[in-house]
Amino acid sequence: MKLTLQKPDTIGALASVLCVVHCVITPFLFLAHSCSQHSCSTTPVWWRSIDYFFLFISLCSVYHSTQSTSKRIMKYLFWINWTVLCFLVINEKFQVVSLSEIFTYATAFGLALLHIYNLKFCKCKNDKCCSKSL
Repeated sequence: MKLTLQKPDTIGALASVLCVVHCVITPFLFLAHSCSQHSCSTTPVWWRSIDYFFLFISLCSVYHSTQSTSKRIMKYLFWINWTVLCFLVINEKFQVVSLSEIFTYATAFGLALLHIYNLKFCKCKNDKCCSKSL
């Protein structure tokens, strides 16, 4: 948790990219493995739970990034993007609305890009430039 507090944008960008990689390779890994041994519908619970792990890491990163950004608009963009990503991940688990996975990929990449942009252009030089509330 200390690393997340010190470098939230770096951790957030990394978590977002790893989330996308996880989402992209999952079908290929389990199609090759599961269909060769069992029915195609078997997927370990630990693998399906990784989505929630990434959501938690990104939540911590977004929270701490919004505390240290110098641009107010970044706070809104972070929270809107994270909320959409959270909805898409939960929707994928429960199939409330049928949506293409491209939305999840785009949202996760968008969150990674926000962290990278914030890291390069929106960092506070001192405590005075950062407002602590939305």
